[in-house]
Amino acid sequence: MMEPNANFSSDLFHDALLHAQEKVRRLLEKYPGFYPMYTFRGRWKHDLPAWTRWCDGFLPGLMWIFQSRRPQGSDDERWWFEKAVEYSERLEPRKADREVHDLGFLFMPSYGRWHKATGDPRLREVLIEAGRTLALRYSSKGRFLRSFLAPDSLFIDIMMNVGLIFYAAREARDPVLQEIATAHCLTTRRVLVRGDGSTAHEGLFDLESGAFLRQSTQQGFRPDSCWSRGLAWAIYGFCEAYEYCGDARFLRTAQGCAEYYAESCPPNGVPPWDFDAPDDSRTLADTSAAAIAAAGLLRLADAASDAGQKRLHQARAWQILGTLCQRYLAGSEPAWEGILKGGVYHRHKGLGVDESVMWGEYFFVEALDRALKGQGR
Repeated sequence: MMEPNANFSSDLFHDALLHAQEKVRRLLEKYPGFYPMYTFRGRWKHDLPAWTRWCDGFLPGLMWIFQSRRPQGSDDERWWFEKAVEYSERLEPRKADREVHDLGFLFMPSYGRWHKATGDPRLREVLIEAGRTLALRYSSKGRFLRSFLAPDSLFIDIMMNVGLIFYAAREARDPVLQEIATAHCLTTRRVLVRGDGSTAHEGLFDLESGAFLRQSTQQGFRPDSCWSRGLAWAIYGFCEAYEYCGDARFLRTAQGCAEYYAESCPPNGVPPWDFDAPDDSRTLADTSAAAIAAAGLLRLADAASDAGQKRLHQARAWQILGTLCQRYLAGSEPAWEGILKGGVYHRHKGLGVDESVMWGEYFFVEALDRALKGQGR
């Protein structure tokens, strides 16, 4: 069981954030115009496959976080702003991309943070259009958003993207989009979240009737296991859904998933790649799952009305971040180009195993930023 600890110094988190900033600066200088996904032997640029293009929003998202923390009008702030705009703008054509279920990953860290920084109404329109495109994946019979893999497939990962539809529904005052987003969350809650708070990676449906058939997996150990990154997606995604629509069922679901995470994790808060993995592979941790969980727990802390729950979620998040900072940070190693070691992309395909991964980098930095703001820094 995880042992929550709220006593980590804010200096530890602040130094890690500065380290992350320097790593990203070096990445931009070494590989201009490149959008990385996962490292191979610590290097971002390689010829290994991507499986699907879903990570391009995370790099500009990191830049927007760094920009927001620099003194306004400073040379450093202007530099990060210009780079963030450059890397965000290139993503705009994908607002019409109907081939992926990951438009939230592409646009909320990039255009979402850009719009928050400037209030430019043009950026809002890009986000709305991307949300409308994502909503085209909706299956009215099954009441879910289809994964990129197949029409009968629902991924837990989509909980991290449905927020884009909630955003578009709110900004465009579109009740149809609101219904699609809400229905998808309810279906995911019903078929992928188990009674103990664990999650399945994938659900399969009958296309003719829309009936749910069974749980499955693409990345977990087996269909009935709990893939740790999927559980972290659920903690964060259901909390975000609650923030958009106020449906208390989604908050309870996020809290239940958070409890399973805490009860099933090692004391340091960094999980194995799958909570039900056999002994010979349980030593493979996934720091990206830990980073997502930390960011999700800090969102839960903000959403909690009970002071005790707020402190518990916050302490658990700080425990995870403390472990990541002390044990998994790449440090000053010039040969390792990522920020955070020990991430896992796709174990079965042998992609990005025990490496740096872009979503781990992004949610680690997001969690550090949230934690520091909570500590008044």
